[in-house]
Amino acid sequence: MDKHHYTIGIDFGTLSARAVVADVTDGTVVCQSSFSYPHGVITERLPETDVVLPEHFCLAAVDDYREALWQTVREAAKEAAAKGIGKEQIVGIGIDATSSTFLPVDAGGVPLCKAFPDRPHAFMKLWKHHHAQAAADDLTGIAKGRHEVFLERTGGKINAEWMLPKLLEIFREDREIFDAAHYFMEIGDYVAYLLTGVFTASRGPLGYKLLHSEEDPSITPAFLSAVEEGFEGVFAKIYGTDGEDAEPERKVVSLGECAGFLLKEVAEELGLPAGIPVAAANIDAHVAFPTLGIMDEHAMLMILGTSCCTILIDRDSRPVEGVFGIVKDGVLPGFYGYESGQSAVGDVLSFFVGHMVPAAYQEEAEKRGLSIHELLTEKAENIRPGGTGLLVMDWFNGNRSVLVDTGLSGVILGLTLETKPEEIYRALIEALAFGIREIIDSYEQAGIPVRELYATGGIARKNALFMQIYADVTGKKIHIAKAPEGSALGSAIFAAACAGKERGGHPDLASAIRTMGHTEPYVYEPDDGNHVVYDRLYAEYNRLHDYFGRGENDVMKTLMTMKETALVR
Repeated sequence: MDKHHYTIGIDFGTLSARAVVADVTDGTVVCQSSFSYPHGVITERLPETDVVLPEHFCLAAVDDYREALWQTVREAAKEAAAKGIGKEQIVGIGIDATSSTFLPVDAGGVPLCKAFPDRPHAFMKLWKHHHAQAAADDLTGIAKGRHEVFLERTGGKINAEWMLPKLLEIFREDREIFDAAHYFMEIGDYVAYLLTGVFTASRGPLGYKLLHSEEDPSITPAFLSAVEEGFEGVFAKIYGTDGEDAEPERKVVSLGECAGFLLKEVAEELGLPAGIPVAAANIDAHVAFPTLGIMDEHAMLMILGTSCCTILIDRDSRPVEGVFGIVKDGVLPGFYGYESGQSAVGDVLSFFVGHMVPAAYQEEAEKRGLSIHELLTEKAENIRPGGTGLLVMDWFNGNRSVLVDTGLSGVILGLTLETKPEEIYRALIEALAFGIREIIDSYEQAGIPVRELYATGGIARKNALFMQIYADVTGKKIHIAKAPEGSALGSAIFAAACAGKERGGHPDLASAIRTMGHTEPYVYEPDDGNHVVYDRLYAEYNRLHDYFGRGENDVMKTLMTMKETALVR
């Protein structure tokens, strides 16, 4: 009879959610389920209204996430039961989500979009909501003028994808919604509330998206007041206090700690035992780190999906240009967690496939039983490095690192009347790899070596050409995560640590990582000859990177302004 214990990990991505049931003895995923959000990413108009959204709005329907929670966990628990796993063997739940994806709720935890269905700022804002760029620029400018120390932990800029500029955007554009919000909650914390009935705030998102730090000066009421009079009241919307001396009303929880325990009525709905611990919510990219068994300094993980996050841990804190955040214990206890990344990866390839591939290629793919991505990859494999005649800037959704500028856009240089779709496809992959190399260079210039690369996500497992190009461009070995659902398994690992040995989990997070995290046996080795060619291409990429990205030529922003002006007419 199966005497093992199991944990459930739930991962809320941009377009879908998934849940896994994992064996705490070795990390084996015994069953899983997924759910695509019915409303997807909301960019044009609010659901069931005539309200048209402004440019660069990216929202989500909170009911999609609630339904995803119930559906995925119920299905995973049902499948586990069918395999002979009793519900009493499930000892914990972990949660992760994209960040900063958050929503305003009232004092009873009800999302404000229920009371204000026609107000965009009452809805859940996705991580890639870029309408807050002006707010981010103002926050950065004032912080620099005041010589705020926290900028050393943010690469010198405040990013529009973070929670703080989005909160300032709401404060400026819809004060009624701002005032009506009792809390602004990361979606991961909100899901933890649905499961436990406890309002929590996880230290990971607090550090990376709200610049909270227990070591260095964080954002203060004085700074927020200097940004906009009255904006210092945002502390009460996050902590339930003024953020200085009083004990917060919301329970602030560290990664690996328990956010609460599964409510009886929720347990009955999900088919799980009541009272099992629910781990503090994590950021989807960060939670993937332990799934590869990584506990070493200077190993960088790439989470390759619609976008890319890179995670690196170090015992020390050092300023790095364009870093997305440096947070003590933000990824693993005892280390500073460094986050950087790219605003679009899979989205870039999907954009090209969806808008620029001729019908003849679609017909060939269908006739051969291939996806269009598989067909283009097959054709691109026959092209040597440097053989496309193209150079691409990968900023199709702005630049996250190292320039931290959502106002930048993509470039394809070298097009001729003979350029083939597979040549563009390969050049796009090469550009994405060049973007990673820029990030690696920023760390090494700061004195933090990046010795080896690790990768997780669908692209890492499914596209060997993609990963070989990354190895050839960076000149570094790349290890691949064994788990197909990296973030969900990561949440299950944190759940095992949260459960503790006495409940059937692990005594600590280190034990859970060593036991449950694994990589594939194969490694992508860089080809020295290809690396030499890519060095030449990268030099040209780097020149254009600085030319367009550091202010010498702001043509991209001029074009964006002209477009927005034309749309208003």
